Amino acid sequence: MISRRDWLKTTSLTGAGLLLPASFAVHAKTNQQARVVSTWDFGVGANQAAWQVLRNGGSALDAVEQGARWAESDLCNATVGRCGNPDRDGHLSLDASIMDGDGRCGSVAALEDILHPISVARRVMEKTPHVMLVGAGAQQFAVEQGFQKRRLLTPTAKKAWQEWKKESKYQPQMNVERLSKAIPGDKSNHDTLGMLAIDSQGRLAGACTTSGMAWKLRGRVGDSPIIGAGLYVDNQVGAATASGVGEEMIRNAASFLAVEMMRQGKSPSEACLAALERIVQKREEASKNLQVCLLAINKHGETGAYALHHGFVYAVCDHDKDERLLDSASVYAKG
Repeated sequence: MISRRDWLKTTSLTGAGLLLPASFAVHAKTNQQARVVSTWDFGVGANQAAWQVLRNGGSALDAVEQGARWAESDLCNATVGRCGNPDRDGHLSLDASIMDGDGRCGSVAALEDILHPISVARRVMEKTPHVMLVGAGAQQFAVEQGFQKRRLLTPTAKKAWQEWKKESKYQPQMNVERLSKAIPGDKSNHDTLGMLAIDSQGRLAGACTTSGMAWKLRGRVGDSPIIGAGLYVDNQVGAATASGVGEEMIRNAASFLAVEMMRQGKSPSEACLAALERIVQKREEASKNLQVCLLAINKHGETGAYALHHGFVYAVCDHDKDERLLDSASVYAKG
């Protein structure tokens, strides 16, 4: 039987523990396995850039920014960054968002002539009282923060736009079927790098960057820079990001919904499926002809994904730079 003296000693230590500052509990948690996940096969290269931060004990926030910067400058993909296709008037505009697990977030939309919208989004988060800046105002802010203006539209993208103008037909295309054998970084019609990371301290963060749909109406903004639609992060639960036709994610606050489903106890894959089922329930006929994809990670580092249609792949990178490209499950079966 425990003595009164031992009982008092135990309870006094417990009480002292309760009085420790909150920061102690955060910094004491150092055994979380770091992991980063990204949408599509070009997420492999983005993950490798992010992993350089995570492997050295860096923060999830720094990691997702670096991964997104790689996609914006080194990838040269028709739907992300400097090589993106323009709108129907020939203007290339970029959208991006970044979110920390503590609720801080920033985004930019319809940003022109600035190479790294993800870093501008982070400046919005850290240097302003706002969440989103758009258009000319976003560009002005970027220049004031030291970002250089440069013409981003590539000759290849300009040529593609000139070919499109011959018929001027606007119809978003479903992703071409791609499996794990695909070559990272090719120039097919995939859109949006969505990236989620958990670091060795158990902190979550996410980033989204895109040039949006080719030939869109000038000024169109998709889900990528919309917090809750294209990206949502909560250290207490997990994080989710989206790809595909952004209007559907906006209509359903899809990333936020996936996180809330994880809050209710669903696995990342189950949470993504539940969010997609909401889209199908509301717009069943439309959902048969468009692609929507969700990727999620929970606070334990478990990951999962779901898409409306077959063809969505996502990249996972963790300890010892173990890189995997996985095929997502889909609501509508192949074929």
